[in-house]
Amino acid sequence: MNVRRTVLVLSTFGFLALSTNLHAFAATAPFTDVSQVASKEIITSLQQRGYLHGVTDQQFQPEATITAAQGIQLIVNALDLNIDGIRFIQEPKATNYFAKADNDAWYAPALIIAANNGLKLPADLDPDKEWSREEFIYQLVSAVEQHVNLPMINIVPVEINDGDALDPSYQGAIQRALAFGVAKLDAEGNMHPKDVISRSEAAELIYGAIEYLKAHPAPAADAMQP
Repeated sequence: MNVRRTVLVLSTFGFLALSTNLHAFAATAPFTDVSQVASKEIITSLQQRGYLHGVTDQQFQPEATITAAQGIQLIVNALDLNIDGIRFIQEPKATNYFAKADNDAWYAPALIIAANNGLKLPADLDPDKEWSREEFIYQLVSAVEQHVNLPMINIVPVEINDGDALDPSYQGAIQRALAFGVAKLDAEGNMHPKDVISRSEAAELIYGAIEYLKAHPAPAADAMQP
C-alpha cells in the first residue's frame, strides 16, 4: 500500500522517519474501559495489531467522539500510509497543506502523510472538528480506493431510509462501503449520517475496511503486466 513518488531533492530530513510504521508499537495491556462495549473484540484486535491507540495507555474512551485529526490518524495507520518514497526540498509542515493545523501537535505527521497520499481533505480542514458518520465513511472509502486496486464489482444501491439526509457528494462512497461490508445500516435501515461518530464506531469501520482488504488483496504487479 505504500505510495512511491519522486520530488526534486535538495536535502532530506529526519522528519521522514515519522512516516514509517506509525502503528509499529502497539500497546500490550488491553484497554480497561471496553469490557462492556459490543465491539470489544474488534477494538482489542486493532489495538493488539497496532492500528488503534487509546486516549491514554489504559483508556480507549469508546463513546467519545472522533475529531478530524483522530480520524485521519486512524486511516493513515490502517492503510499503512507513509511518505518514505518522497524527498522534500524543505521540511514539510502541516500548515503547508492545512492552514488551521498546528505544526507542533501530535497529529501533524499524520496530516502531512495524508496530504501527500491524495486523501480528499479540504484545505480549510479543522483538525479539532468532530467528524460525522458520513464524513468518516467517505474519507475511509476514498482513501482505500485511492491506494488499493480493488476488484470491479457491480453495486446494487441499498435503500437507506434516511438517505435524504446524506450529503450528495458522499452517497457513492457510502453505497460502496455498504457493498464492501465496511459499513452497515441500523435495524431500521438508517445510516444516521449527520450523527457524530464515536471512537468505537470508527474502530468497527476501520476493522471492516482492513478485513475487506485482506479478503480482496490487490493483484500482484507481475499479474497486471500485459
